[in-house]
Amino acid sequence: MPSTYPFGNDPAKVARYRAFWSRGNADRPLVGFSYKTWFPLQEFAASAAWQDHAYLTPEMVEPEAFVEDQERLLREGEIIDDDIFRGATPSQAVPWLDGMLGGKLRILPGSILGEERCLPWDELERLRLDHDDPWFQTYMAFVDALARHADGRYPVSHGTLHGPSDLAASLRGHSQSVMDLLEEPERARCLLERLSDIFREITVEAWRRIPLYHGGYYDGQYQLWAPGPIIRMQEDASGLYSPRLYREFLQPVDCELASHFECAFIHLHSTSMFLLDAFLEIDEIRCFEVNYELISGGPPVAGMLPYWRRIQEAGRPLLIRGSFTSDEARELVDGLDPRGLYLYIMVEDQAEIEALRPILGM
Repeated sequence: MPSTYPFGNDPAKVARYRAFWSRGNADRPLVGFSYKTWFPLQEFAASAAWQDHAYLTPEMVEPEAFVEDQERLLREGEIIDDDIFRGATPSQAVPWLDGMLGGKLRILPGSILGEERCLPWDELERLRLDHDDPWFQTYMAFVDALARHADGRYPVSHGTLHGPSDLAASLRGHSQSVMDLLEEPERARCLLERLSDIFREITVEAWRRIPLYHGGYYDGQYQLWAPGPIIRMQEDASGLYSPRLYREFLQPVDCELASHFECAFIHLHSTSMFLLDAFLEIDEIRCFEVNYELISGGPPVAGMLPYWRRIQEAGRPLLIRGSFTSDEARELVDGLDPRGLYLYIMVEDQAEIEALRPILGM
């Protein structure tokens, strides 16, 4: 039934989120539905208009211009009866850290990409996060604007940021950043450590400005509320690492980064599953988010279930984001433990939701 709470943000939903993080007893998964797409650039008039340009610059980003569309999207929670809070985040289409570190942001159909560079080591050794940089200032202005307009009605989040391996790939080039591990191992190690420090710094700075929501923290990309400090980690470029190289160079960096946040979680793709055991060795990563990507060539549910079970068997909360047919939803429910399981499901209409609800135990 329609929610009587603004944006569907019933405070009673905190209980299911807490049970998710503690992997407490549950008769069904935590479930959220959303009409949002995989392409946030197109969901806001302010960012859709950028596609008339080749590159994005800080002065083109007007945080106030996003608020009306943001709140319109959040109002799906007043129609959809599910378990999740809905909140706001600085544009998920912008690779913020790439811009802050001097990269040019190329506007592509449906997305924005930081252009690869091959910066010399002496320049990289001077790399730091400049709080006076226009991209830093714009990002924080976005955070401030969302917090001001939310005024406690919905949670506000840090933005979506690329992780240390992704940033290294942008700064040195994807292929060269992997060759660096072999050719310049100490310099590559120091660069990854420096980028991890920058990732932590920007996250902490954002949370200095963001008010807690019902006593907790929040990630707006996955509508994930957490009882303690949160960081959304990402290492998409690790898909180019061997398990040995990951354990030697990136695992210590991820361990150190996660250790500063009680509810650290990591975003993974199906292409990273060959590294899953190495990620699971990091006890400090409390939760794992894995995209279900059949449409882009990933394995079907049956092929992903062994990996998802491995995460659950390691005692970690598991968040799965994707679109699912009724048969796929049954496979998930039959194949996974509902304790510590959150299914964030992208749907096209209410009829799809109604078909899935009884399968999911709702």
